[in-house]
Amino acid sequence: MTQPLGVALGEYDTGWHDPAASLARAREVVRAGARTGAKLVVLPEMCTTGFTMDAAQAEPLEGPSVRALSALAAEVKVHLLAGVAVREEADGTTRAVNGALLFSDTGERLAIYRKQRVFAYAGEHEVYTPGTEPVIAEVRGVRVAPLVCYDLRFPELFRAVAKQVDLIVVIANWPAKRRPHWDALIRARAIENQCYVVAVNRTGTAGGITYDGGSAAFDPWGEPLLPAGVAASPGVSCVDVDPARVRAVRDEYPFLQDCRP
Repeated sequence: MTQPLGVALGEYDTGWHDPAASLARAREVVRAGARTGAKLVVLPEMCTTGFTMDAAQAEPLEGPSVRALSALAAEVKVHLLAGVAVREEADGTTRAVNGALLFSDTGERLAIYRKQRVFAYAGEHEVYTPGTEPVIAEVRGVRVAPLVCYDLRFPELFRAVAKQVDLIVVIANWPAKRRPHWDALIRARAIENQCYVVAVNRTGTAGGITYDGGSAAFDPWGEPLLPAGVAASPGVSCVDVDPARVRAVRDEYPFLQDCRP
């Protein structure tokens, strides 16, 4: 039987266009997360640069920030999910994508999810190519699907993976002025899809925008796993994700069986 997975919510000020400083903070967060006993640590969207529309900030998948995150996961011996602006070659052209990278506890890159709904309101569609499909990976027997920030507003992206996962993780740079939407939608997605939803936001000010965190976690019945504001200190909050709880809720209330295309 799969054991519960400890997941640390790495909410912190990721900075702005300063990968070295951002990675230094990430190291503190990941180490603190590991000390809670977590086996998966989650960092925010574009954790090395902030949510930037400067394509020059995007790095190749073998770039220095990606290598540093890989090495950090191996050093601390945790799985690590982190947002990075990535530059990659596809069909003979170069494109930038807003990626969520999953590393194993040996530093192996297990998966990259490319944000499927880019934020046209901020011009993201002019810089980043949207992804076209979900990603599901396994972390210590727990089935996990990552999503990124604006994806949260599109319930069809969650429903597309719901039956195949125990946990959906949302990483974000979600502005303080729209926090009420964040708070409502995270819980709704857990209730709708009868799975755990863990959402990790950043704090601080970057690019003239203020972020006030609000990282949260809900179980498959929509019950909060953290008191409000507990993730305000770097990397200290940890929740348990138990696949048995997902099965129990879905067996007792088989709502997902009534879904239609």
